[in-house]
Amino acid sequence: MTIENNDTKQYFDNLYRDSEDPWKIRNRWYERRKRALTLASLPHEHYARAFEPGCGNGELTALLAPRCGELIASDIAQEAVELTRRRVAEMANVTVATMSTPEDWPDGKLDLVVISEMGYYVDEPQLWGIVERLHESLSPDGAVVACHWRRPIEGWTQTGDDVHAKLRGRMNLPLLGHYWDDDLVLDVWTTNSKTVYQREASA
Repeated sequence: MTIENNDTKQYFDNLYRDSEDPWKIRNRWYERRKRALTLASLPHEHYARAFEPGCGNGELTALLAPRCGELIASDIAQEAVELTRRRVAEMANVTVATMSTPEDWPDGKLDLVVISEMGYYVDEPQLWGIVERLHESLSPDGAVVACHWRRPIEGWTQTGDDVHAKLRGRMNLPLLGHYWDDDLVLDVWTTNSKTVYQREASA
């Protein structure tokens, strides 16, 4: 069975209606390790303004927040948005909203955008729309981190490898870092081609 794009919102609404943690991301070592890798890949220790579309139940959001002056988190599923709001309720620098990406996108410049586990759920025109939004909104020292599962997902036609191959073909930005293993693939693009060491050495 392949899920049509028009049914994507219903798919996620149903998932979160049945469980607050449908992928067991809170406690699985794979998920905790993936979050640690994502955080470790960020070129800067702190970001003034960041955006995390597809935030799910907010586990990564809660870890990103201390490294951001302002963090905007969003999801297409209202229940996921409510879960994230509860997860970060004491973090005044986080705004959580119901948004459909790329149609909905924060105004103004962004220093960091984290695309985690959402690329397979958008069709190709939407993926190109995300890339266009990234190019328009990234600050002069901005970064994009993408991280996805490499295995097939029932009901969806793309794997993480497919998503990242397409992103690498369209992202008109220097690729700062790349990591993959049997389970996941992670890429980091920046608007500034300096390495992490070079950034600190020139500060």
